[in-house]
Amino acid sequence: MTCEYERKLRAFLVLGASLFWAFSPVVAMAKVQVLSETVLKVDGTEVKGHKRVISHPAVKELLASFGRAEAALKKEDLDALMAFYASTYNYHGLKETDVRRVWGEVFTHYKALESVHLFSGITVTQTGSQLRAEVTCTGGLYGTEEGTGKRMTLDSWFREVHYLVKEESGWRFLGNAGEAPSSAPFSSAPHHPMF
Repeated sequence: MTCEYERKLRAFLVLGASLFWAFSPVVAMAKVQVLSETVLKVDGTEVKGHKRVISHPAVKELLASFGRAEAALKKEDLDALMAFYASTYNYHGLKETDVRRVWGEVFTHYKALESVHLFSGITVTQTGSQLRAEVTCTGGLYGTEEGTGKRMTLDSWFREVHYLVKEESGWRFLGNAGEAPSSAPFSSAPHHPMF
């Protein structure tokens, strides 16, 4: 894809999702979906066909982990949501304790939280003794502002690569792709560091 095409596609997806959520009734409905064109690579071997991809054990486990995080988000259960994060989590310099604070602020200021995750690529690799995954995802986070009752798009992302590590409790979130500063001042903290 060309950069211009990707830019237009991103603008279309963000605008479409924003309009949909702005004019839809407030009904919590998280969506975590593996798109039909999703490519799955496991230790360099490509798994083809949507049915084979979604039935692969690693994909099932990844979907279950995201599902648990979504359930925690809907319930505003901070402890359950934090169970999705690896102890070595790092997103633009934000660590696990920073994420807890940010999510606490989100839960204070917004209600009826919901999100959409559309997976378009999954790569699973064994790195030493750890099983790791890179999930390419497009989606958004939506909520109703506590003070005004306005439905808002809190965050959106396009083909973001999420890094996860498999631990005893399941897949846990390590962070996202991209250049990250070594630290982030409080005022510049991303509003939504999860996805």
